[in-house]
Amino acid sequence: MRVTLCDVGPRDGLQNEPETLAPAVRAELVRRLAAAGVPRVEAASFVSDERVPQMAGAEEVVAAAGDVQAELSGLVLNERGWERLAATPLDRVNVTLAATESFNQRNGNASLEEATARVERILAVADRPSTATISVAFGCPFEGEVDPGVVADLAERLVAAGAGEVVLADTIGVATPRPVQRLVERTLILGVPIGGHFHDTRHTGVANAWAAVESGATVLDASVGGLGGCPFAPRATGNVATEDVLFLLDRERVETGVDLEALIGVAKWLEELLGRELPGRVYRAGPFPAK
Repeated sequence: MRVTLCDVGPRDGLQNEPETLAPAVRAELVRRLAAAGVPRVEAASFVSDERVPQMAGAEEVVAAAGDVQAELSGLVLNERGWERLAATPLDRVNVTLAATESFNQRNGNASLEEATARVERILAVADRPSTATISVAFGCPFEGEVDPGVVADLAERLVAAGAGEVVLADTIGVATPRPVQRLVERTLILGVPIGGHFHDTRHTGVANAWAAVESGATVLDASVGGLGGCPFAPRATGNVATEDVLFLLDRERVETGVDLEALIGVAKWLEELLGRELPGRVYRAGPFPAK
């Protein structure tokens, strides 16, 4: 079994930090993650600098990251974001929308139908591999429980529009393993790789990641050190830590190609850079067996 780990730390991890790191520093994080063997890194988000100032200078981040041994992706919400990304050498585009009306309005200033149509237009012209991420797939901070049927139908529509991969995102960290398992199995019939993006808000992130893998997911998003959150979702805390997920996958003999010791080193570097202890556990506890 092999799983593609995508570290979203440079994007989802840093977008909720109180301080804005310079593009050169964010590019250094990208390079360090790639050097640790992370096969995919979400390097930047092409969104409004006014709405998400932590993501300002996306093009500068991409240029400064240079040529690394990892697939680099960027997040876009609309056509303007796609136009900006398309002018860069990024390897992959990640289009995203929410599964509910309210979250789309808060996050993208559009209805669910408008957001879906917008993503479909981007997928129709995308000239590189694409991922479609469905946020609040397991629960919405404004509408509560989300109907899995709505998510599955949305995933089917996105695949029909050209999405090469679908990621189911637990944006506010309310999912538990059984609903994750059912939704992954339900969407696998679409014939494209299915991934999971889990937040550890209520300490279920690693369990949900494993449930997704056991159910057939082959892509997992995670953030080094457990950084992250969503500026448009109240009380949404960090993503599940990449090194925590990696420790589990290593122990279960799932191949990733990522060096755990090197990844722990990246988390420690980031801790020093930010001047505080990060939410992740494995970077503090260390790998096993101890040497």
